Amino acid sequence: MMYGVPGMVAQRLMQLVPVMIVATFVVFSLVYMMPGDPAMMIAGDYATAERIAEIRHIYGFDRPMLVQYFFWLGNAVQGDLGHSLFSNESVLRLILSRLPHTVLLVLYALVLGAALGVPLGILAATRQGTTLDKIITSVASLGVAVPNFWLGIILVTLFSLGYRWFPATGAVSVFEKPLEALYYATLPAVALSTGVVAVLARQVRSALLEVLGSQYIRTLRAKGLGSGAILWKHGLRNVAATMLTIAGLQVNRLFSSAVIIEAVFAIPGVGNLISYSALNKDFPVVQGVALVLVLVVILTNLLVDVLNATFDPRVAAST
Repeated sequence: MMYGVPGMVAQRLMQLVPVMIVATFVVFSLVYMMPGDPAMMIAGDYATAERIAEIRHIYGFDRPMLVQYFFWLGNAVQGDLGHSLFSNESVLRLILSRLPHTVLLVLYALVLGAALGVPLGILAATRQGTTLDKIITSVASLGVAVPNFWLGIILVTLFSLGYRWFPATGAVSVFEKPLEALYYATLPAVALSTGVVAVLARQVRSALLEVLGSQYIRTLRAKGLGSGAILWKHGLRNVAATMLTIAGLQVNRLFSSAVIIEAVFAIPGVGNLISYSALNKDFPVVQGVALVLVLVVILTNLLVDVLNATFDPRVAAST
C-alpha cells in the first residue's frame, strides 16, 4: 500500500475513471439532445428522405443513444475521436492544432492575474482598514462584475483601433514565433485575467488576515519577530495552499471563459472550434472538445492536489 503523495496520486487516478465516464456521458447526452438533425444538414436542403435515412445509417445516428455512446467511448479510449461531419478531418488533429492557442491564452491570463492579484491581496491585508484597502477591495469587486467580452471590446477599440499598439484579431503559433504569439495574446489575456485578479486579491486578503490574526502569529510577535519576517516566512507560507486551490479553480473558469474571448478576438482556439461546431451540429467535434476540456479540468485539479500535498504533507496523509 502506497502512502504520501504517490498514494494520493494513485487514489486520484483511480477516481478519474468513473468521473470521466459520468462526465462524458452527460456531455454526450446533451449533444445528442441538441435540436436539429445533422443528417439533414449533411444531405442538403434538397435531399430525399431516402438519402437522409442513408446518411443516418452511415454515421450511426439511427442507433440507440447508449449504443452510440459506448461505441464512441470505446474509440475515444483508443485515441480515436472520430471525424468531422463536414470537413472529414480527424477530430483529434483539429483539437491538437487549436489547443496551443487556448492553453497559451489561459496560462497568460493566469500569470497576469496572479502577478497582480496576489500583491494586491497582500497590500490590502497589511493595510487593513486604510484607504488603500478600501480601494483594492472596491476594484476587486468591480473586476468580478465586469464581463470579459465587454472589456475585450473596449481594449480592442482603445489599443487596437485607436492607438494601434496591439493587433485586434488573430493568433500566431507559440512554437514557431513565441514572442509574437505573446504579443498577439496580450489583449485577450488582459481581458480574460480581470476575474482572476479580483478573486485572488479578495481571497488572499481574507486568508492572510485570518492567519495574521491567529494566536500563532501573535505569539511570534510577542517573541519580537519583525512584521516582514512574519509576513513572508509564516503568513504567506500558510496561505500558499489557499492560493494554489484558487488558482486551480480559476484555470477551469478561464477555459470556459475563453470561448467568448476567442470569439471577440477571432482566435482559432478550441473555444472557437466548439462554438462553431455546435452551431453547425458537428457532433463528433463538440464531443471531442468537451472530452479534452473535461480531462484538462480533472488533471488541473490533480496537479493542485499534488502541489498542496507537497507543501503540506497532512493533505496527503488525510486521503
